[in-house]
Amino acid sequence: MTLDEFRATLLQPAAPKELPTGLRAMWEDGKGNWSGAHAIAQEIEDRTGSWIHAYLHRKEGDLANAGYWYRRAGKPAADDALEEEWGRIVSSLLGAGLPVLDDK
Repeated sequence: MTLDEFRATLLQPAAPKELPTGLRAMWEDGKGNWSGAHAIAQEIEDRTGSWIHAYLHRKEGDLANAGYWYRRAGKPAADDALEEEWGRIVSSLLGAGLPVLDDK
């Protein structure tokens, strides 16, 4: 799945069932459901979850908390547009070799 194909799934009323947890969090955020995305991110206990968590707190405007999560993710604090970081995270997750969706 490409980033553009992932974005196209945002037109659907529900997330594709086959999405791994990190992509599901980003899907929820892409739909405007910050709280749902945050709840999912809190359950991901690795650097990817920390990166998603950092992005969400940055989006919320809580930069101190975001900084903590960026450090846990081993990532520099982002300062570009939120949409650009969203795309970077999704692209990274899509490129991780995780099964995402069947084409059918």
